[in-house]
Amino acid sequence: MATLTVWKFPYDTGAEESISTLEKLSQQGLITVHDAATVSWPSDKKKPKTRQVHNLAAAGALSGTFWGMLFGLLFFVPLLGAAVGAASGALSGMLADVGIDDDFIDRVRTNVTPGTSALFVMTSDGVRDRVAEAFAGSQAELINTNLSAEDEAALREAFSEEG
Repeated sequence: MATLTVWKFPYDTGAEESISTLEKLSQQGLITVHDAATVSWPSDKKKPKTRQVHNLAAAGALSGTFWGMLFGLLFFVPLLGAAVGAASGALSGMLADVGIDDDFIDRVRTNVTPGTSALFVMTSDGVRDRVAEAFAGSQAELINTNLSAEDEAALREAFSEEG
């Protein structure tokens, strides 16, 4: 079962700084990273900056379209130019169909604000206590949603590069 995890940081550079921690955990076999993206929101900006973290993505990673649609829905700022606009209602329904519900979206919107950042990671096989321990000094707050095997398959199908 995959987990879509969001680590929220109380400063706008936290997500980018945490990537090295995630890489080390992956190299030690303490977590399998399927895909990742960051949101950095400087306090003097109206919109956050988003980035897919390609160097952490495993084979079968989600497409930029998924991240663009999710970030477009969350922050009204698409990643990689994916258009969201008026389709946000349909998008919300599609994401709910793959295990990303309105409660999760509301928690992220409420917590990731100007002056903060967030690391979004699709993982599996994580050694939870070791991962939490590795992020302990970063002041990160964990927000996550668990995806069932069916939800993960539906998510990959809906946002596959070949689709």
